[in-house]
Amino acid sequence: MSNTLIQIGLDKLEKYWPGELKSSRVALLVHPASVNRKLKHAVDLFIRSKKFELKVLFGPQHGIYGETQDNMIEWEGFHDNRTGLPVFSLYGHTRKPEPKMLQDIDVLVIDLQDVGSRYYTFIWTVEFCMQACMEMNKSIIILDRPNPIGGHLIEGTILDMTFSSFVGQRPLPARHGMTIGEISNYFHNEFYPSLNFNIIPMAGWKRKMWFDGTGLPWVIPSPNMPTFDTAAVYPGMCLIEGTNISEGRGTTRPFEIFGAPFIDPYILVGRLRELKLPGVIFRPLFFQPTFQKYTGKLCGGAQIHVVDREKFRPFKTGAGVLRTVCELYPEYFEWKKPPYEYETQKMPIDILAGTDRLRKDIERGERLNRMEEWWQEESLEFNIKYRKKYLIYK
Repeated sequence: MSNTLIQIGLDKLEKYWPGELKSSRVALLVHPASVNRKLKHAVDLFIRSKKFELKVLFGPQHGIYGETQDNMIEWEGFHDNRTGLPVFSLYGHTRKPEPKMLQDIDVLVIDLQDVGSRYYTFIWTVEFCMQACMEMNKSIIILDRPNPIGGHLIEGTILDMTFSSFVGQRPLPARHGMTIGEISNYFHNEFYPSLNFNIIPMAGWKRKMWFDGTGLPWVIPSPNMPTFDTAAVYPGMCLIEGTNISEGRGTTRPFEIFGAPFIDPYILVGRLRELKLPGVIFRPLFFQPTFQKYTGKLCGGAQIHVVDREKFRPFKTGAGVLRTVCELYPEYFEWKKPPYEYETQKMPIDILAGTDRLRKDIERGERLNRMEEWWQEESLEFNIKYRKKYLIYK
């Protein structure tokens, strides 16, 4: 049901622009989902504003227009003919704005749709921008947006800084239950207190809202995040990227579909059902990826059907899938080797999980419920010590 009362940060830009930054020279970090309710893009709204002068555009992973289909595909900056503005890439030869990129601006505005998971790299692009702006004495403004999978549920392992990478640079749960503004609030207060930092918050958003309750249009924030249903499973199913199992890239339902040529889908689903995972049904299927792992090869596997999103635990589900495939097919199942997301030494599964404990537990056949106990304890501790202090919405 549409809720027309919700205003995102972009909607409140003109009214709540900080007075001390009036007439500033502005850089804008955006992607395809940086739109308002009427699907007007932030770039077009910024160009028309009389509050400031838009001088520079930045884009994160997958490009400012979402043009790079697969993950870990770099892109470089260019001159945008439509706006006449320079576009700088933060997923090419650098992930952090260089001094020359910021030299002609006063404030960097960030308007990115996040998906609620620690692995999704946009929040780490935000942190690199905060670092650079603090060093260059530039201001930052975050235009806040909903967490599409709600702000009331947290789950999964907390990042151990030993395993920091571009899929996790600071301690956060795998499913963090925060908006991009709240995460930035945490970064600012804990790591960059001298940064001139502002958030333009939403109005009308409640923590228990899922994206389809906001009345806002879903625009894909990256090519393999086609729906917010994808976002709902992503905090667990992204773990599959750290293995030789296909996470469904190259299909129309990435992360909801998974499998490999060596898997019998009916045997797999039978074993997964024995786990009695809450809020989810697995359906056996065959699929043939058009790119990435097993391109053009027939894979057996399953599709995840979330039937109760409040009960569904994506991280437990993802860990359960890995444990089951590892147990069923020990002669075929493999952990992916580095490099992965600019990390050349540590195992991809370890930097995704933010710890090597998950991998080691799976290798020794630890019971899933026992594993859940320790990561739940970690998440609870993080929530009490850090997260609750930086929440903006009720």
